[in-house]
Amino acid sequence: MAAPRASDVLILGGGVIGLSCAYYLLEAGRGVTVIEQGTAGCGSSHGNCGTLTPSHATPLAMPGVIGPALRTLLHPDAPLRIAPRFDPRLWRWLFGFARRCNWNDFRAATRAKAPLLLESRKLIEALVRKESLDCEFEPGGTLYVFRDAAAFEESRWLPRALGEIGMPIDTLDGAAVDAMEPALKPGAVGGYFNPGDAHLRPDRYVGALADLVRAKGGTIAEGARIESIEREDARITRVRTSRGDSRVDFSGRDVVLALGAWSPMLARQLGLRLPIQPGKGYSITYSRPASAPRIPLVLKERSVCVTAWSSGYRLGSTMEFAGYDTSLNRTRLDALRRGAAEYLRDPEGPAIVEEWYGWRPMTPDDLPMLGRAPGIENLVLATGHGMLGVSMSAITGVLVSEVVGGKPPSLDLAPYAVARFQ
Repeated sequence: MAAPRASDVLILGGGVIGLSCAYYLLEAGRGVTVIEQGTAGCGSSHGNCGTLTPSHATPLAMPGVIGPALRTLLHPDAPLRIAPRFDPRLWRWLFGFARRCNWNDFRAATRAKAPLLLESRKLIEALVRKESLDCEFEPGGTLYVFRDAAAFEESRWLPRALGEIGMPIDTLDGAAVDAMEPALKPGAVGGYFNPGDAHLRPDRYVGALADLVRAKGGTIAEGARIESIEREDARITRVRTSRGDSRVDFSGRDVVLALGAWSPMLARQLGLRLPIQPGKGYSITYSRPASAPRIPLVLKERSVCVTAWSSGYRLGSTMEFAGYDTSLNRTRLDALRRGAAEYLRDPEGPAIVEEWYGWRPMTPDDLPMLGRAPGIENLVLATGHGMLGVSMSAITGVLVSEVVGGKPPSLDLAPYAVARFQ
């Protein structure tokens, strides 16, 4: 058996999390090899709406969310869909989610998510400026829009929750929403403006990040599908991959698991239980319409996100728990179109550029898993970022570089330790 290709740090996964870890490790003077089964940034980093949202500090699990979700589960075009199937792991995940739908867990998760999001928002802007990344970064905030008075009234918990952690948010009446965003049809009853948010074009950001990793001396092995992983005692010794008809083995003094929604399958080979479910999201990218929003929008009653860049325009969101189903569900895409048409003067652009889906790595408490893995001394976890992988990517890279380098982490890692699920 040939000796594996040895690296200083071997990163499993070339999405925005893996590439961010690679960048900050290179900045710290470490050697890096990234393994990616497709092309760098081809996963959920590619087709999301590109918003950087400290305003999303509140978790998905909260009081009152279960009833409305259950009432819409049988609707194929509802914002949340669970495909009926026999899946005990999903059932355990849903039970873990449901038991966190209380105010104590909600507040604890909000306090834990906020520092990751706030610090990463600053780091990403600094990185874009420092490295002159061409990714259409804009720091202009995000706007939540409501057209139903009852739904807006029921959302009053949001400014209270963000106020408790010092997160800026402006509550607007309908006239103020209409004045702020002319691309909206008349009829908004209210909304929230989040001035600390920003946005970028995510496919261009991860592409620029991959180029930067290579330019700084990192290696990205694309098309390398991980087949198995071997350990001896408390160390990972070999990662077996296939690249077409060939087999290539890798090893690393340290190994970073950044495989997003694919992380649980590999972790099981190591005896680790990672309660991550693939939450399938969709987007449609268009050429830019005549009346494109100036500010990224969340159309709240329909759970549709809208982002416009100088180079294009995207509708996205929805959440589908259907395992690793690889079909492009036309019903979900049509729901994005119908939702946008209720709110926007020009809901679609002149031409469709791409229809897309990707799997988000969802944890029951909506917090990532960061830090050393228990019982495996050379494995660091950087996974489970849910819907906020781009938003949390830079701080994750910094924290991983600190853990690998044996430095005190910039943030307390206890809330993100995988031990909370063991």
